[in-house]
Amino acid sequence: MNVFEAVKQSVTTRQAAEAYGLRVNRNGMCVCPFHNDRTPSMKVDRRFHCFGCQADGDVIDFTAKLFDMNSKGAAVKLAADFGIPYEERTHNPPQSTPKPKISAELQFRKTESYCYRVLCGYLRLLEKWQTDFAPKTADEEWHPLFVEALQRKNYVEYLLDDVFLTGSVEDKAEFIRLHGKDVTRLEKRIREFTASQAETDCSAIHVANPSRQDR
Repeated sequence: MNVFEAVKQSVTTRQAAEAYGLRVNRNGMCVCPFHNDRTPSMKVDRRFHCFGCQADGDVIDFTAKLFDMNSKGAAVKLAADFGIPYEERTHNPPQSTPKPKISAELQFRKTESYCYRVLCGYLRLLEKWQTDFAPKTADEEWHPLFVEALQRKNYVEYLLDDVFLTGSVEDKAEFIRLHGKDVTRLEKRIREFTASQAETDCSAIHVANPSRQDR
């Protein structure tokens, strides 16, 4: 099976789009990277079609257009990125293909998707903290995480709704320029908190349900 056949049988355009940084909603729609698209107008499934600029094709066409490559280069890239085996129909020794540079637009889309994902995770934590650490009595000292939830929840909701979902490209670019490093630090903090919480939960379960050996 040659590289074209192997790729088309193994990878859908949606899988490729998500792997290369595009955010696809539950209906299979995403913002088209091939024109100045502000609302999701591209449908991705096994193939892709943009209802705005009329770009259309299969997963190889999509990748070729995304990275400005020819069809063979796009097929080889997909096979490499997704670990798809195929038969080489040439006796020439394989030559390394330079990895194509990610376009500035695609890099922006990936960063935008990353920031949105981290902020969504932070919002879920704030909502949890607001519930879990709410004071039980009027004179109880407020927990720092409860205070943080009160102070930050509305602002994070604003960022998600008014900047990343409905804001202009300029709004998103400005946020990424000013706060990109803050988002990276925030992701690390969320990861560390989640890991410590999981350890605490496991310890609680062990205490509540000691093993026979512990008995």
